[in-house]
Amino acid sequence: MDPQQSASGVDIKNKNGNLTAPTPQNTPINPAPITSSYRPSIPAISEDSEKGAADNTSSLAGAFTSNPALLSMLQGKLGTLVGRPSGYIESLPTSVKRRLNGLKYLQSKHADLEIKFQEEVLALEKKYLLLYQPLYNQRAEIITGTYEPTEEEVAAGEKVDQDDSDEEIEEEVEEKAEEKDDKDIKGIPEFWLTLLKNHPQITETITQEDEDALKHLIDVRMSYMEQPGFKLDFEFSENDYFKNKVLSKTYYYQDHAYGGEFVYDHAEGCQVEWKEGKDLTVTIETKKQRHKGTNKTRVVKRTVPSNSFFYFFSPPTIPDAEEEIDEEEAEGLDAKLEADYEMGEEFKDKIIPHAVDYFTGKALQYGDYDEDEDFDDEYYEDEEDDEEDDDEEDEDDEDDDDDTAPAKGENAPECKQS
Repeated sequence: MDPQQSASGVDIKNKNGNLTAPTPQNTPINPAPITSSYRPSIPAISEDSEKGAADNTSSLAGAFTSNPALLSMLQGKLGTLVGRPSGYIESLPTSVKRRLNGLKYLQSKHADLEIKFQEEVLALEKKYLLLYQPLYNQRAEIITGTYEPTEEEVAAGEKVDQDDSDEEIEEEVEEKAEEKDDKDIKGIPEFWLTLLKNHPQITETITQEDEDALKHLIDVRMSYMEQPGFKLDFEFSENDYFKNKVLSKTYYYQDHAYGGEFVYDHAEGCQVEWKEGKDLTVTIETKKQRHKGTNKTRVVKRTVPSNSFFYFFSPPTIPDAEEEIDEEEAEGLDAKLEADYEMGEEFKDKIIPHAVDYFTGKALQYGDYDEDEDFDDEYYEDEEDDEEDDDEEDEDDEDDDDDTAPAKGENAPECKQS
């Protein structure tokens, strides 16, 4: 099952009451090749008329450039025309319209089959998750040190990567020879932290402070619900940061599949019970203030948001129907919803099923994460010139900063710590 990953399936209204999701229109790019005796007469275009048209186009473009309000108004007007009938379908001959309705009937039957297909795929995924679960449970026991693999299991595991080159095998032998007494090591320490840091996208969300907490992550599980959707459970051992033993997040689809696909609806996180002074999603800023009249000083502390992986458990929410947001805010929210859903799908479809491959790096080596494969040597030819340009821009920015004074009474937005 590959549910639609775009959050544009969610209705987000702007101040004009328009939906941000694009609406398909029925105007074809090219007219259909229908035989007809009608032939429109098109006058010849002379060089003088071409020159005049070019001059008019240039003048019109200049008018829009000099008047952004006019351009914005025109764009808004064009936006309201999207999805409106162009008159093409209505102009078709009656016999063609009749056949078109026959095609619509076939399409509706196809849609019914797509829905059944998707429902069966979901049932099949649930069936195999039950078959995978004993393997996941045993994996968790090995990671936490409550189960030690047998000699047969270890030997079979060594054969999995038989395609490694002789050089890589020699390096592994040397590493084994240098191994120290490790009898006191239990399980595989920092297994989940290591594999999350190996993931190209997720590692960007993990801060140095997050790592200390994620060292205590001992298992990540996925389960399906009765209604369309799935749940992720992150199990932690006792730690100094929060009281929760399990942090959960649930992704919900809309009730019915559309076009053979389940459409993402929303996500719900959980409340992290942070221990005092250990909330990784905020930082404490200390600032001295001086009273103008008495000249006395006081220390003011406030909490401000900080980057953290643990924002994953506080997903973006869709505003209420009566709450108005502008078009830019709606687009930003849509991007956040989509990114949040994609991260959940990454855990569900890739990280949980192939955790050991992310830990060893095999998932990156043989997957779609080779970021350098799309670049050639020409990309680096002008690197020094680019650095010089960046230095000049930095100098200009410093000059601008020196000339810019903060607004009177300006404060950073505060956030309340739970």
